[in-house]
Amino acid sequence: MPTKYDLAIIGSGGGAFAAAIRATMLGKSVVMIERGTLGGTCVNTGCVPSKALISAADARHVAADAADRFPGIATTAGPVDMPALIAGKQALVETMRGEKYADVADSYGWHVRRGDAGFAGTPDAPVLEVTAADGAVETIEAEHYLVATGARPWAPPIDGLDEAGYLTSTTAMDLTEVPESMLVLGGGYVALEQAQLFARLGSQVTVLVRSRLASKEEPEVSRTLQEVFADEGIRVVRRAVPTRVSRDAATGQVVVTADVSGGSQEFRADQVLVALGRRPVTDGLNLDAVGVKTGDSGEVVVSDHLQSSNPRIWAAGDVTGHPEFVYVAAHHGTLVAENAFADADRSVDYSHLPRVTFTGPAIGAVGMTEKEVVAAGIRCDCRVLPLEYVPRAVINRDTRGFIKIVVNADTSEILGLTAVAKDAGELAAAGVHVLGKTIAEVADAWAPYLTMTEGIRIAAKSFTTDPSLLSCCA
Repeated sequence: MPTKYDLAIIGSGGGAFAAAIRATMLGKSVVMIERGTLGGTCVNTGCVPSKALISAADARHVAADAADRFPGIATTAGPVDMPALIAGKQALVETMRGEKYADVADSYGWHVRRGDAGFAGTPDAPVLEVTAADGAVETIEAEHYLVATGARPWAPPIDGLDEAGYLTSTTAMDLTEVPESMLVLGGGYVALEQAQLFARLGSQVTVLVRSRLASKEEPEVSRTLQEVFADEGIRVVRRAVPTRVSRDAATGQVVVTADVSGGSQEFRADQVLVALGRRPVTDGLNLDAVGVKTGDSGEVVVSDHLQSSNPRIWAAGDVTGHPEFVYVAAHHGTLVAENAFADADRSVDYSHLPRVTFTGPAIGAVGMTEKEVVAAGIRCDCRVLPLEYVPRAVINRDTRGFIKIVVNADTSEILGLTAVAKDAGELAAAGVHVLGKTIAEVADAWAPYLTMTEGIRIAAKSFTTDPSLLSCCA
């Protein structure tokens, strides 16, 4: 006889845990099935380890850069002990996995099964078959099911890539030595973070990008990041489409041949890191058998309520093809539990979703870009405030970057905010509460002096006042 639960969850990342917590609080029985390491991508191979390494690389970069920025300060940056750095990163991962995942599951008391899960039965009567490592199969029946299996790094079918070998954002963070040189394929947030990370650890980095850096963000972001990368010795090659990858037998280096603006060029490095996107993990789930539709990239197709084409099967997080942030997955998980068990009738709304890329300076954005506003048929007004007018940036002696506000010209309503700055993520988080307000409301609001968020108020004032004519706090 199958074991019965109210909610059966495939996966154990942020979306899975949020759903399990909320369902348990609603008095429902929950089982979670995980075939790999508890905690999913973020804590094990994504956000936590990458930001831990980025913080370490930033500390080294500050040491190397401080003498040029701050008079009277003399510092140097020595070579990196990569095994020790990776061990420290892994210790942090294991601590957070224990405290935020294993201990939490124990506290709430839901069941965790280890094994590969796949659907069986029929669309009207779906069940899960869980195959353990020893081959034993357990059948699980639930009132509702949640697919929260995430996504994995994806590599396009480039000739010779598999044979030559390559790094992903996952495997790169386990290297035991800093490569002398590295090629990074891609211009999205993963590529940008990894490129700067390894450059600051001591690698000579070249980025091959099809269009421009951070192409989904405002064009000012691309220009600023390209200047920052140039200052840090990172070469950016635009309009580059890799066509072939091979290994030089004599040197062991990777050779990437790419079409660059219509011509062919070769690029060589000790390692190549492919950061060209991720794909949802749905293989082996047997979704067709229970009437769950998937998209072209394997994503589970869901409604705004996160319900699949089978009303008893839901999906959350990266597996949906929706924005790939762990806080989106967690939001999804809670929403699914409330819709399934509390008839909440909630839908997802990304209009106020902040997004952050943890480069240095960072990219933070929320709301619409200028291009999106124009495409929506809204008459647009915008201002770009260079950081030289933000006192905090001046005090930091780092004015690389800007704050841009996009406004409905007819109503003065703020529709979007983008920043490249130290702690731009905090600016994006503040921007969540600024969207929908008028320029006058933000310009007249309180803002503590010598904070980066004061820059939002100054950017708002720049719609009516030349910022060069403003005094401190005025």
